[in-house]
Amino acid sequence: MKTLSLKLDENVYSDTEEIISRLKKPRNRYINEAIEYYNAVKKKELIAQQLAFESKLVSEESMKVLKEFEEMDDYEELGNSKI
Repeated sequence: MKTLSLKLDENVYSDTEEIISRLKKPRNRYINEAIEYYNAVKKKELIAQQLAFESKLVSEESMKVLKEFEEMDDYEELGNSKI
């Protein structure tokens, strides 16, 4: 376990104190859970950003491949219509 000194805005501190007193939960546990939750949210956001970035990188090539498949379908349709 690491020790951390932290300065909170007054309104954040007041809200936290009110909530932990109602939950009857230790402040340390509450803050640990809050940070753990926030980290999970931010990790998902970072993954989404990375996916969007990588999707843009491959989108042009994907469109080329799609066009080739469409041309193959067109070619097969032409071949079947001659039979």
